[in-house]
Amino acid sequence: MDTGVFTLTIVMLIAIAIAFDFMNGFHDAANSIATVVSTGVLKPYQAVIWAAFFNFVAIAIFELKVAATVGKGIVSPDIVDNYVIFGALIGAIAWDAITWYYGIPTSSSHALIGGMLGATVAKAGTAPLLAPGIFKTSAFIVISPIFGLILAGLITVAVSWICRRRTQRQTDRWFRKLQLLSSALYSIGHGSNDAQKTMGIIWLLLISANLTSHDHLPYWVVVSCYVAMGLGTLFGGWRIVKTMGQRITKLKPVGGFAAETGGAISLFLASSFGIPVSTTHTITGAIIGVGSTRRVRAVRWGVAGNVVIAWVLTIPASGLMAAGAWWLGRQLF
Repeated sequence: MDTGVFTLTIVMLIAIAIAFDFMNGFHDAANSIATVVSTGVLKPYQAVIWAAFFNFVAIAIFELKVAATVGKGIVSPDIVDNYVIFGALIGAIAWDAITWYYGIPTSSSHALIGGMLGATVAKAGTAPLLAPGIFKTSAFIVISPIFGLILAGLITVAVSWICRRRTQRQTDRWFRKLQLLSSALYSIGHGSNDAQKTMGIIWLLLISANLTSHDHLPYWVVVSCYVAMGLGTLFGGWRIVKTMGQRITKLKPVGGFAAETGGAISLFLASSFGIPVSTTHTITGAIIGVGSTRRVRAVRWGVAGNVVIAWVLTIPASGLMAAGAWWLGRQLF
């Protein structure tokens, strides 16, 4: 391939990856702001500014373990080429766009991983797939929402016991303030996990092009991905906010605090261990955990069930789209 064409191709793919990161922030903005908006603690425009700022703050806190898992632990870097990266990104972006349009809170993370798997299998079959990384990621499709549910439920019960002598008005006043802290922590957790997934894809691309090593992720990639995610959050995925904030269960400030705190703890732990989890799954589980502490019927299980079906479909659907995009890329370029 001509050097100029090769360079242009790399730049184009990096631009698509950054666009996906922006879309990730845009699509998943609801994860960070739905609870704080639905409880009335912040207005929507205030909430997205708050969330976008703390998405970026994560750059100073977490190591790049999630980026390493995505870049080197899902598929073998040796088999990856520009067409695989193109297919993976287009498949993930297409699924995100479809689910955003219909207001379905699916996982951008698993759309990206599904895209990687689909494009890789389309090129070389299943041999390049790395079972340990895939198993870990797949297991946490189940583990992360359950963990968020349990933590949020326990926090809700603990707060109810601690505040049992307070009036509802007094409790709400305190937790409206505390929810600013919990939403900030959740946004940091969101940035720490989701922004790193796109870093991993760009890292994989640069490794395949012999532009960097397996041990070095250029800092410009790190900054670009955090900025793109923050900007995506700033513009917000408004269609999903209502589903996350009100349709699954009604939230008050105490419930919003519990859901965000439970979700933040889950994300902090996952990022620390380099596990790419879904922020959507985590916060949805936490919201259900809050609702179920009041009574089982407080959760709209029909809505929650539809969300879970979308989760199950995400990896195969984005994988099929990515395989098609890989084939199309081979025909066009």
